[in-house]
Amino acid sequence: MATLLLRKVWGSVLARAGPPRDPDSGSSSSSPRRRGPTAAAEYGSLGALDAVATDVLAQILRLLGPADAARSSAVCRAWRHLASDNGLWAFFLSLGPEPWDLVVFAETHLAAGPASPRSVYYSAVRVPPQLSFKHIYGQRALVPGSIVVDGGSGYCKYGWSKYAAPSGRCATFLEFGNIESPMYARLRHFFSTIYTRMHVKPSARPIVVVLPLCHPDDTESARASRKQYKETLYSVLFDMNVPAVCAVDQALLALYAARRTSGIVVNIGFNATSVVPIFQGRVMHEIGIETVGQGALKLTGFLKELMQRRNISFESQYTVRTIKEKICYVAADYEAELCKDTQASCEVDGEGWFTLAEERFKMAEILFQPHMGGVLAMGLHKAVSLCMDHCYNAEVLGDHSWFKTVVLAGGSSCLPGLPERLEKELHNLLPTYISEGIRVLPPPFGRDTAWFGAKMIGTVSTFPDAWCVNKKQFRQKSRRSGPSLVNAWQ
Repeated sequence: MATLLLRKVWGSVLARAGPPRDPDSGSSSSSPRRRGPTAAAEYGSLGALDAVATDVLAQILRLLGPADAARSSAVCRAWRHLASDNGLWAFFLSLGPEPWDLVVFAETHLAAGPASPRSVYYSAVRVPPQLSFKHIYGQRALVPGSIVVDGGSGYCKYGWSKYAAPSGRCATFLEFGNIESPMYARLRHFFSTIYTRMHVKPSARPIVVVLPLCHPDDTESARASRKQYKETLYSVLFDMNVPAVCAVDQALLALYAARRTSGIVVNIGFNATSVVPIFQGRVMHEIGIETVGQGALKLTGFLKELMQRRNISFESQYTVRTIKEKICYVAADYEAELCKDTQASCEVDGEGWFTLAEERFKMAEILFQPHMGGVLAMGLHKAVSLCMDHCYNAEVLGDHSWFKTVVLAGGSSCLPGLPERLEKELHNLLPTYISEGIRVLPPPFGRDTAWFGAKMIGTVSTFPDAWCVNKKQFRQKSRRSGPSLVNAWQ
């Protein structure tokens, strides 16, 4: 009822208002609490409403909504000033489907597009622009919904950028991390399946593809393989008449989802775990990506072995994985945990209840003590500390703090206790001048963290222009064989 009354009053104001008195659109990020003579002289009079507190007028605009607030700009210069308030449009944005902190991060750090290699070395600090939330609100409303496909190392997540979560899951086109030939035919089949399941034509929307880490070395051969893989991906999608394509590394998107542009991403994939240093939005292959030869598959397999030792019967690997996700965790202190009563039970649909004790934390201990599972590899904490040591010695622009934020990614990184244990081990391993200030963050969106990072790009106000490559640009790049197109092939 109150809103209806406000709309009637507002309709009367619009009907009585004359044409705008000043063609210039003066905007301000803050407004005085009351409109006194000075405000009336600078921005024009509101007549009888000059006696009303500005806060009250702002609340009226909030209740009327963004459409009527935008219309008020055409009434007069005074209303234009009120309707251009940054706080008003920040309020409207905060009511949207995207979390407010992610909107601000995306518009501040991602609106300019992907970081180029040169900007990393020649720009010590990216100065955040002065955001106009009114402009951002209008631009985000015009961004077309895009398809987001996270081709993870084991399972693929796909859905719409306008949706709150992925709408489907399936086996990835990499078949658990192994890239095989013929690559073009397999990629084409995979994306055709995705479009069929989503009931959409490839030509209808842009697509954001999350790229799993492959060929991580900084060698000519690895760079050539990464380039070939991306070129094949683009060729497949453009041959299917996709209007625009954005392809971004999985680790980078996980970092974006944590509202960071620099740090180290620890991605526990299906077959392997990768430790990826990223500086100002670029994967630092030249510093070195550490790879540990065990991932989610090994963790599940070791839990299966532990359950078999206790003669616990189960029907499938899926059962073991479900138990792992429900009751397993990482011990803060492995030796101390052995002396505790850690028994717990969980139910698996169709198979009943399962009770585990030491197996709950022994399973994850192979991340730090791989020999327990018969794996000849360095522990996760040692791989991360080695990466940090390389980052410190690289002296990127003399900054020794950019790598001290560690973001976990991948489904198995959701195990309770992993961030705290890894942070503790790093402080024990590294000297104080490196370990001071280290923070290990859990995956902000669980196993779908990379998908949400891609979703952030797909909804930023400058999408698709700042992030996507279209068919014409791709063909021109292929003919030129020159420098990379906005970092598309790096």
